[in-house]
Amino acid sequence: MQPFDIVREAPAESVVRQNRVLRNTYALLALSMLPTVAGALLGIQLKFSFFAGSPVIGFLVFLAIAFGFFWGIERTKHSGMGVVLLLAFTFFMGLMLSRLLQVALGFANGGMLIALAAGGTGAIFFALAGFAATTKRDFSKLGQFLFAGVILILLAALANAFFQIPALALAISALAVVIFSAYILYDINRIVQGGEDNYITATLAVYLDIYNVFASLLNLLMAFGGEKD
Repeated sequence: MQPFDIVREAPAESVVRQNRVLRNTYALLALSMLPTVAGALLGIQLKFSFFAGSPVIGFLVFLAIAFGFFWGIERTKHSGMGVVLLLAFTFFMGLMLSRLLQVALGFANGGMLIALAAGGTGAIFFALAGFAATTKRDFSKLGQFLFAGVILILLAALANAFFQIPALALAISALAVVIFSAYILYDINRIVQGGEDNYITATLAVYLDIYNVFASLLNLLMAFGGEKD
């Protein structure tokens, strides 16, 4: 084999590796929905509410637990324990989602609102993920802008835990739909471009994108389309 043959084969090997990461990410992402649904159903049955006592303390404790999971997943991302921690995290996030679902189900058309939020989230994901996986454009420059948007959302959410302003909550939800939809484009494109080579951390990133889009869409639908009994 001549040296130029090795050079010529390297891009093909890179494409195979990136496709494998993307395929494994989608498979683990689909699997992660099972503990999420299980956690949400359990939370609804138990009437679980993490923020019932103090919204501020609850929000801070939630962040501490979430970042603890992030740290553990990052440390174990090259082993089976990384998958276990990821699935445990998605179960925890399902529990956290249950309170929002309980509120939605309190509306006369709550089931329809949840279905619309799920359908809208699915449409956003498949459209943006499909585009990110097929386009030749590199969206890596979006990273800093999107990260700044997430920091803004967290700070606004923390402030609203104190002040409980409905208009601010709606603004946060609207911004979150935009930011995390763009993150779907960014995260899938990173995998395709070779910027992410671990399917566990890739799944975590995309899962958080989908989760936040769904929760934010549901908040907006309840605010503008919820029907009281």
